[in-house]
Amino acid sequence: MEQIRKIMTAAFVVTVLALPTVASAQNVCFVDYKAKQAGAGNLQLHYGVMRLQGPVCSNPALLKQRVATRIAQDNWVLLRVLSRFDQNGANQRQMDAGQYFLRY
Repeated sequence: MEQIRKIMTAAFVVTVLALPTVASAQNVCFVDYKAKQAGAGNLQLHYGVMRLQGPVCSNPALLKQRVATRIAQDNWVLLRVLSRFDQNGANQRQMDAGQYFLRY
């Protein structure tokens, strides 16, 4: 009986430890966006794909803010977030995003 209790306790601990990993994997999303950068009289544009995680995935305003903040580190200005999708959608857009695929 004691051994069964130990096995059940171990199984419970493993399950509890695995839950955050499962939950966080479900809270992952990807977005594609368009951005601009003006400098020295030249206007540059880029299309990118970004990976996000957590509550930002279900909050459009927060999502837009997070994208804008990340790309601003290289002086890019967000024009618009185009769409939100999963890993399969990201894989489909990888070639189009080129060097801006998961850069930020």
